[in-house]
Amino acid sequence: MRAFQIAAVAGIFAVPSLAWNTDVHQQIAYAAEEFLTPLTRVILKQLLEPEYKGSLGLVGAWADGYRKTPEGAYTNTWHYIDPADDPPSYCNVYPNRDNTLTGSIVSALTNQTQILKGCIREAKAGKIRRGENATCANAVKFVAHFHGDMAQPLHVSGIAAGGNFFPVTFAGVTTNLHSIWDGAIIYRLAGVQSFKNDTLQPFFKNIVSRIRQDNFPTPTADWVSCTDPGRPGQCSLVWARDTNEWTCDYVYSQIFNNTDVATSGYAEGAYPIVEIQVAKAALRMATWLNKLVDGLYKDREVILRLNPSWIGGPAGGT
Repeated sequence: MRAFQIAAVAGIFAVPSLAWNTDVHQQIAYAAEEFLTPLTRVILKQLLEPEYKGSLGLVGAWADGYRKTPEGAYTNTWHYIDPADDPPSYCNVYPNRDNTLTGSIVSALTNQTQILKGCIREAKAGKIRRGENATCANAVKFVAHFHGDMAQPLHVSGIAAGGNFFPVTFAGVTTNLHSIWDGAIIYRLAGVQSFKNDTLQPFFKNIVSRIRQDNFPTPTADWVSCTDPGRPGQCSLVWARDTNEWTCDYVYSQIFNNTDVATSGYAEGAYPIVEIQVAKAALRMATWLNKLVDGLYKDREVILRLNPSWIGGPAGGT
């Protein structure tokens, strides 16, 4: 059953979660900071408001709070894309089919990257020094946040509203599949109840070390094989499809049978997935921002068509 069908009923009783938990987003962004060049750090400090001190970690979760405000409500669909796929049998993402008319994470990351290009040129020219341009400051925050969202498998899954209405039991608590991927699995793996936000925490320090050592099942070079800011739509789609593969390969490929997924083996099997996904998010975020600041790319016109999606889909296709 597609996301919109379940959401129409279940949405009456629950408010879906739409992101890695706040602290996880922040830690991914702190990890990304470890790979920024000195020039990128300078430019980000000029673009962001002074209270953020140029820190990606401090703005990593900003977009989630913004979407809950009246002025930011229009960005709600920017945090995910609901593919019309059928895991575990078939998984893929096609923006012209799966975008909503208000956008998706693929179109939002593309568009905010385009905005950020001009902002970086302004900062380099000394025209932005202390985050005076709110559009530019927000573009940094959006780009950082959406790299995190793009790596969470249930942000790129259309079943049960990204798993929000797929009930599971985790450590004796009734919750939903999206929620446990947002935080419960990684907390259990790290042995914490949450992550502090004052600095990079030990679990993520280890992630950074493993990235530097190239100590993951797939080469880190493969994660950033598409990092040309001149083709933001293409790279956004590559990353979305990479994440979406997990919905077939693991997220929905297991048999739940009303078991407690914290102890059934499901969470344990997910541990290496969340490790590699947060690592990908951090490295891609930093590489993307570094390349934007370097300016070593050929700028191309980007045109995204937010077409009506599949019949009965989230954009009301007919």
